[in-house]
Amino acid sequence: MTKPGPQSRVLIVGGGIGGLTTAIALARNGMSATLLERSVFADETGAGIQLGPNATRLLAELGVLDTVEAVAFRPDLLWLFDGVSGGTLTSLPLGDVAEKRYGAPYLTFHRADLHAALLAVCRGLDAIDLRDGFDVTEVESLAGGITARGDDGSLVEGSSLIAADGIWSRLRGRIAPHASLRFSGATAWRALLPRDKVPAPFDAPSVGLWLGPRAHLVHYPVRGGKDVNVVAVVEGGSAKQGWNLRAEPGVLLPAFHRWAPPVKALLESVESWRCWSLFRLKPLRRWAEGRVALLGDAAHPVLPYLAQGAALAIEDAVALAACLNNCGGDPASAFPLYEALRMRRAARVQTQAARFGRIYHLRGPAALARNFVLTRRRSETLLSGFDWLYGGTSS
Repeated sequence: MTKPGPQSRVLIVGGGIGGLTTAIALARNGMSATLLERSVFADETGAGIQLGPNATRLLAELGVLDTVEAVAFRPDLLWLFDGVSGGTLTSLPLGDVAEKRYGAPYLTFHRADLHAALLAVCRGLDAIDLRDGFDVTEVESLAGGITARGDDGSLVEGSSLIAADGIWSRLRGRIAPHASLRFSGATAWRALLPRDKVPAPFDAPSVGLWLGPRAHLVHYPVRGGKDVNVVAVVEGGSAKQGWNLRAEPGVLLPAFHRWAPPVKALLESVESWRCWSLFRLKPLRRWAEGRVALLGDAAHPVLPYLAQGAALAIEDAVALAACLNNCGGDPASAFPLYEALRMRRAARVQTQAARFGRIYHLRGPAALARNFVLTRRRSETLLSGFDWLYGGTSS
């Protein structure tokens, strides 16, 4: 079989979840991709990921849901608690209820497991060329194509280039030179604990979300239920680049000194924390220029309060691959269509995620009012409020 030439090959910069999914989506649409990763194709970080039905439905369309579900956990509910009193506020049905309503499951993962599953799919597809140790330092548009230069001077040619290089994207400046990330005023802390070592309700087969003054806590099983991912988000901190920084418990624990004893006991039991500062970016006017397009966090970083960062990147990947296919691989036609399909959706998720973060962190009378409303809201009604998010990918 003759390999496609460089002018029919899409270059993807960044070998994370968004980049891997983009490569798979292109291959499923009959196109070839070269995936350029600056380090190695491995993700051993301890973060957890939640994927709602909007993302898992697309993974099913790509024929990879069975592969990724083998390393996932299916939570049955999302429980909401008041962090200070420890009382239960309400629950949101997931499991079979959500799958029946949206046609796809709600899954939780260890990031490394999801990444490895997608990487295995890529390795099995002849249309995908994986190149690690390729640190893109320069991109040059040519007549009918584009070239990416590595830090060692090597060149790779393609027909277009997708920048899936994350929130600190180097290529974003090519399209939006004046865009700048700004610290959101909050810091996230994460830890991974053996599930058989944590007490109830933290060992439940569900997602737990604890709301409190200027902070919240979320936990859920990962690695097929073997471990529990714990994330605490606290207002404050500093604008530090990176999301795998070592953190001292003595900085985190004071933010929870008024919280219910079970929460404090859980946090105090953690021996090793990692933290990352949360950043925001105003919606960009455009995600593409010429033969280069942005995808995922490079285009629209989203705060974690709706657990949609990875899901949006998956949505982008499927939409972008379809646009290129429908336009015969021509980026001049495909990229504006991609923007039209995705920009409004991404901006809405960004806005709603920030709004949910404010609701989670309410205090005083506002928190009491929030709790009052939640305790009187039917679970099915709560779930229907997410139809816009889980039921589609374009609104």
